Amino acid sequence: MKTLTLKPHHKPVRDYYATLEAYAVRDIKHEGAVSTPFQSLLHACAQQVDATLVPQYALRTENGNRIVIDGMLLDAYGLPLAACEFKDVDDDLPRAVREKFAAGYPDDNIFFQTPARGILYQNGQKVLDADLGDPGQLCDALAQLFASPHQAIAAWHAAVAEFKEKVPVLGARLTARIAAEREVNAAYREAFADFYAHCRASINPNLSEDAVEEMLTQHILTERTFRTVFANPDFTRRNIIAREIENVIDALTSQAFSRHAFLESLEPFYLAIEQASLLCRDFSQKQHFLNIVYEQFFQGFSVDVADTHGIVYTPQPLVDFMVKSVNYVLQEEFGKTLSDSGVHIIDAFVGTGNFIVRLMREIDGRALKRKYREELHCNEVLLLPYYIASMNIEHEYFQATQSYLPFEKICLVDTFDTFDVGDAPNQTGQFAYFTQANTLRVEEQKATPMFVIIGNPPYNAGQKNENDNNPNRKYEGVDARVRETYAKDSVAQRKGALYDPYVKSFRWATDKLGNAGIIAFVTNHSFIDGIAFDGMRKHLAQDFDTLYVLDLGGNIREGAPGTSNVFGIRVGVSLTLLVKKGDTSQKPSRILYHGDTANWDASRKVEWLNERQHVGNLPWKEIHPDERHIWLTEGLRDEFSTFLPLGSKAVKAAKGAGIGAMFKTYSLGLRTNRDEWAINFNKSALTENLSRMMEFYNAEVARWQRRTELEANLNTFVSDDETQIKWTDRLKAALKRGELATFSPEKLRDCLYRPFTKSNLYFDRLMNHRVYVMPSLFPTPATETENRAICVSGIGSGKPFQTLMTALIPFDDTLEKTQCFPFYTYAEDGTSRRENITDWALAAFRAHYADERITKWDIFHYTYGLLHHPDYREVYAANLTLDLPHIPFAPDFWGFADAGVQLAELHVHYESQPEYAG
Repeated sequence: MKTLTLKPHHKPVRDYYATLEAYAVRDIKHEGAVSTPFQSLLHACAQQVDATLVPQYALRTENGNRIVIDGMLLDAYGLPLAACEFKDVDDDLPRAVREKFAAGYPDDNIFFQTPARGILYQNGQKVLDADLGDPGQLCDALAQLFASPHQAIAAWHAAVAEFKEKVPVLGARLTARIAAEREVNAAYREAFADFYAHCRASINPNLSEDAVEEMLTQHILTERTFRTVFANPDFTRRNIIAREIENVIDALTSQAFSRHAFLESLEPFYLAIEQASLLCRDFSQKQHFLNIVYEQFFQGFSVDVADTHGIVYTPQPLVDFMVKSVNYVLQEEFGKTLSDSGVHIIDAFVGTGNFIVRLMREIDGRALKRKYREELHCNEVLLLPYYIASMNIEHEYFQATQSYLPFEKICLVDTFDTFDVGDAPNQTGQFAYFTQANTLRVEEQKATPMFVIIGNPPYNAGQKNENDNNPNRKYEGVDARVRETYAKDSVAQRKGALYDPYVKSFRWATDKLGNAGIIAFVTNHSFIDGIAFDGMRKHLAQDFDTLYVLDLGGNIREGAPGTSNVFGIRVGVSLTLLVKKGDTSQKPSRILYHGDTANWDASRKVEWLNERQHVGNLPWKEIHPDERHIWLTEGLRDEFSTFLPLGSKAVKAAKGAGIGAMFKTYSLGLRTNRDEWAINFNKSALTENLSRMMEFYNAEVARWQRRTELEANLNTFVSDDETQIKWTDRLKAALKRGELATFSPEKLRDCLYRPFTKSNLYFDRLMNHRVYVMPSLFPTPATETENRAICVSGIGSGKPFQTLMTALIPFDDTLEKTQCFPFYTYAEDGTSRRENITDWALAAFRAHYADERITKWDIFHYTYGLLHHPDYREVYAANLTLDLPHIPFAPDFWGFADAGVQLAELHVHYESQPEYAG
């Protein structure tokens, strides 16, 4: 833990006294004012030691009374370092201390303060009574406050550092021991085979045996912590899934393997966790702490699973805001509340249970038992959060009612697997959902109409590296619904983002909701303005009557400040409430948008959500989408659509001469998805790299064809050694077909890798992930001497518009999402050269300018010159983020054409240009 360093001459101390002096001049004495400079000083101190000052921190005392501490200092893991109480200038501080202790305030490390005096209690004893008018005594008092007396906190911090280092090693060792036991222990082998069959049926049909052994490892390593932190020794007997796993572990330990002996080395870690948890006086503190423990464990042990499922936990203020918003909308739109009978509520991606726990606190106490037993539902697919959610929810009920009742509405299941395909259920059989008891729960949930669907769905669009062998699952039912709705009605060329789990969650929830109800999700915000999501926006507007879209921004990739994301992740975030009334009285739908906070610091956003409480207290802007289902239309110029389109999908797809666009065809830039293998400035190195990778690939093809287990999973079968090969899904598909690779020197080509950056490329359909139409644009080196292509940044790139002309094969990343408009196209052997500018465009230009001298090359260069004009790029900046360029008729055609010729020469032959003298 870091140590506070504070001296009287430091700026926070000087600012503190300066503010108090300004208040004194104006005779300001009340607590609300004079406590502010001290809070600012505490905040500066907290930042120095990686702690957080939380004003108005609520918790419950040992006798169950709710108290609110003026300021609580929490360490980086949410553990309470110190409490602070602020009083005004004239308060009797010793009397205030006695009153607070009588009310049950903690006395282990608490500082009572007025501008003139500070009293510090630690471990139940008064250890300091300081004159805070003396800067030296002030600094000494704060240094002692921050030097927490809790040995448990220091032990916890030390344990975390060591725990994160050792967990992967211990986990691997335990997994290896479990695998070895399967070889020699017949009872365990039989129990494991049965358990594995259940897992594949209920969690993932492609689940590997290694993944199931990892579940056992997780259970063994964490079961003690769950029992002890929640003081629930009967957990493994009461929980239907833990009980099933314990049966398997009983078989595992039936011979030589000893669970106790193996875990003996973890004793210091368990003790550190258990002792630190005792510092959490309030159950909500304990819940948060256990989430932290889980995050620390999971990041160290199951990085791949965390990546696939997008494990990010929702900050409490967001949960509070969403729950209160749902209750508000229920009352305003339906005349109901969360407590009402018939309002079934589900968190389909429950994680550690935070939303359900918060919902229980909002439900009227008289209705809680009924809601708990009948109308609160949730699902989780990962074992550890399922355990934590079960205990969190059950303990919350115990806290509220002082009676234990198992929560029987939680299911261990992948929510997307509960989506029935046509008339046939997605899963069948006695153990379709893990255990018989769990199956009954899932089937009951499937038959229950939900009125509120709330939560934080997974957000991962897919693995970035095929060598990870960790792809997101495909789901027949939900994927089909996305395909026939959101994807079908999208005009985008690339629609992969529509299969992000968070998008599937919207699709699943919309279909699950039925005739009326509310969806409240916190998700990636890309659907708000992403190009690929036009079809999704269309259907959301059709399916719901009112849409509340609170855009919290924070997309670091698009230039948002690094401190602005409320989750601390790179993608932007939105809170979305969708309301379906069940009638047709309100059409079209109302889309209410708020994005004013997008670039605020995350801490300011959180405070703002706490202040606003729910959606009813926000100033909404009603937005009106255009005919293309664009929601955010600010800055778009209507006349842009009247200009000549550079290209269009319709013209590109049509047979014969193109009518309605300037270029008949165009292409995305090439993507290798293995640049380190297929591109190199050194041609010899490129040849060596590709030859070596092809040899390894061909060996893998042969090994696959010789396999004895015909049902083997290709992803786990092939080698993921990145020093030998870089996989893509298309290369794996080629391997499955038995397609071999042969190195051909004539495929070595020049390319434009980045702007004004030539390199060597191995141009090959097998070794390049996507070649698109490039074999028709620059099929042979000879075509590079005559053809030219205008490259523009693609729509939805998130960056300002760019353009560059080239005579070489360009890449997808040469510009952002590069789109290429060539002057010529060819057959793939380099013959059959055709001009790509349409006769329709030529006729339009000649007619407008009444000039028959205009040629297609003139139009090509006119276009290039105009695309560089700063006025065009500034005026139509918003349009160029959503559309390919449209070309207006400028007053001076030949001025732009001549400028385009000069720019083309400068950019295509940049290597031979004279050095710029300026």
